Amino acid sequence: MSVRVRIAPSPTGKLHIGTARTAVFNWLFARHHGGTFILRVEDTDTARSRPEFTENIKAGLTWLGMTWDEGPYFQSERLHLYREAVQTLLDKGLAYRCFTSEEELKALRDRQRAVNQAPRYDNRHRDLTPEQCAAFEAEGRRPVIRFRIDDDREVVWDDCVRGRVAWQAGDLGGDMVIARRSETEDFGQPLYNLAVVVDDLEMQISHVIRGEDHIANTAKQILLYEAFGAKEPAFAHTPLILNEQGQKLSKRDNVTSIFDFRDLGLLPKAMANYMALLGWTPPDSTQELFTLSEAAKLFSLDRVSKAGAKFDWAKLDWINSQYLHHLPPTDLVELLVPRWQAAGFAFDLERDRPWLEDMAALIATSLTRLSDATEQSQVFFAKTLSFSDAATTQLQQDGVGAILQATADRLADRSPFDLESAQDLVKHVTKACGVKKGVVMKSLRAALTGDLRGHDLMQSWLLFNRRGLDASRLQDALAIAKK
Repeated sequence: MSVRVRIAPSPTGKLHIGTARTAVFNWLFARHHGGTFILRVEDTDTARSRPEFTENIKAGLTWLGMTWDEGPYFQSERLHLYREAVQTLLDKGLAYRCFTSEEELKALRDRQRAVNQAPRYDNRHRDLTPEQCAAFEAEGRRPVIRFRIDDDREVVWDDCVRGRVAWQAGDLGGDMVIARRSETEDFGQPLYNLAVVVDDLEMQISHVIRGEDHIANTAKQILLYEAFGAKEPAFAHTPLILNEQGQKLSKRDNVTSIFDFRDLGLLPKAMANYMALLGWTPPDSTQELFTLSEAAKLFSLDRVSKAGAKFDWAKLDWINSQYLHHLPPTDLVELLVPRWQAAGFAFDLERDRPWLEDMAALIATSLTRLSDATEQSQVFFAKTLSFSDAATTQLQQDGVGAILQATADRLADRSPFDLESAQDLVKHVTKACGVKKGVVMKSLRAALTGDLRGHDLMQSWLLFNRRGLDASRLQDALAIAKK
């Protein structure tokens, strides 16, 4: 059987991490089986759908490294197919016109709520006569179209993740609305469950891989497949993504859209890697780092968990740090330039690129997110330093002024300045001032960086020197030492 899967987001908001994780699982499954990954945009909610959200979804999938083989298809361009399907069900007597008003439905729900009953339609218009329909129409009522559901049925399927799933049709809320009202036509916009089934049939979808919150929809859709005389696809219901409190991750957790994570400084390969692990375990459970293509070779639905997948920021940050630490400096610079520019750091990209790449290589191993680079690289761009209390205390120790003066005097005679000459300079000052090397290094770190912690001092010094910053910083530090 040819594997054909789809991701079918609604363009009513930005690409959510839950939708993106579903896309990852579908993409991995398709690539593992040499199948087809389809993008379908479910934009029949005309009131909330926006073109910019469609573009955000496409851009988000592309950013994560997932290309689609077919599409994007738009449901708004396929309405004639849904209308034909609704009419087919009406002609078969498997659907009917329901004239129950919104006020009557609300009253029904209120009565059910008052006696602690689950809300469900009571199928009151299932068997209207033509005369009764005509009477309702004479009142100006417009019908929805409902699909008949036999409450005594048990809907059963073999889920690729959860095994045997059984759902009592009587728990599906009564006969299902499959098309809205229309003031001008016999019936209006077809609804989600009907449109999905029509699309999946027409696109020959072999596997529907989606979140467990769709399980009730699956029961309804299987009944529709039967009504059309068609075989349903295989279903796989993946675990929901949970927050730290064990609740479904939502907008209340602040960061949920894919580009929110990008803006926080997370790399697309790291995000895709992490999302693959949100509910799936590779055969080697100790393996945590892989590209999507590498994961596709290992992916199978039988290793997808039934339990909710708790979102772990610490693990995501660790995965991101591993990608950052191994990123070539040339690539890292491209990612950091917009952040440096936004921070107001002054540089000429063309002229300073070698210096920027060396600086990026130096700070890379201490980065967890790209956003960390602004603070960690600030010292390399600053014209003047702010000295920490610890650095100031160090600079005002006895003898530090002499160390700094000797360094400044010797530095003026050093051209060109490289690692060997910097090491020789430290040896000379250590001997000339009669102090331990550690005192010299600590004093130089305070003078050159304004702090007692930071990146490798000698490599940092070389970078300062190439920008002409070390001499002026030694003079500023001498002024503090003299106080």
